[in-house]
Amino acid sequence: MGTFFQGIQGILVILVMISVGYLLAQRGWFDKNASKLIARLVTQIALPAYMISTITNDFTTKELIELLPNLRFPVLSMIILFGISFLAVKIFAVPRNHSGLFKSMFCNSNTVFIGLPVNMALFGSQSLPYVLVYYMANTTFFWTLGVYLIQTDGDSKTRFSLKTTLSKIFSPPLLGFIVGVLLVLFHIKLPTFLMSDFSYIGGLTIPLSMIFIGIAIEQAGLGEMRLNKDNLGVLIGRFIAAPILMTLLVLPAPMPALMKEVFILQSAMPVMTNAPVVSELYHADSDYAAIMVTETTLFSMVEIPILMAII
Repeated sequence: MGTFFQGIQGILVILVMISVGYLLAQRGWFDKNASKLIARLVTQIALPAYMISTITNDFTTKELIELLPNLRFPVLSMIILFGISFLAVKIFAVPRNHSGLFKSMFCNSNTVFIGLPVNMALFGSQSLPYVLVYYMANTTFFWTLGVYLIQTDGDSKTRFSLKTTLSKIFSPPLLGFIVGVLLVLFHIKLPTFLMSDFSYIGGLTIPLSMIFIGIAIEQAGLGEMRLNKDNLGVLIGRFIAAPILMTLLVLPAPMPALMKEVFILQSAMPVMTNAPVVSELYHADSDYAAIMVTETTLFSMVEIPILMAII
């Protein structure tokens, strides 16, 4: 019961920040350009600084070396979910015009804007390396196979670009993670003033991420939410199939209990916020993607404390 209330309190922390973004967006403080600016500020500035600051301060060389082999668990989970998504398309009679998008959303989770703040609120900074291991697998899977699946729904004239894909995989957050790891592995100490800057700037990550989600929910419009077969299939994939599969994979594994909990939570995060953007780029069903980002984000606020009580 104590774990359940811990989960509830962690979610309340997050909900308050999301509500701030939602209410301010309702009052006209933010438009679409403002939300894009916040997203860029988080992903390109705050989060890389946060990675460097936290990894260099809280982790040793031995701990980081022991982490990398566990990358196989999220990778295997996503591969199996990918296979299941083909069956789900048939079961839920998903229309051809967004079947690829459905499969992508079924497999990938929001590991940064929701996953990182949730794990930090529930477990503290010691959860960060486990969050990042899952993030590495998730972001690679989304920007390769996930984007390809979305592309099959839309404009066939828009070609897959290896250069663009690599730039997305090796994004600023992942580069910040790599820099932090290299600094620890080679025992490099940065000047104190620079580390303080990274710490202050990195502190923007969680509140700005939550405000961004609040803005995105307000802009998507709660009135657009609906529970038809297409939507239900994604909800089942994100909140039932993914965490059950990850639980079956990690429970027998010889890894820290905290890593197991983080992996299970990360697997059950909402749809990636990048899905509507990529759908728009490839002329796929971006409205469907935006609705699913909103629905899964809201449902996650109910699901996460329940999941915390179970695990």
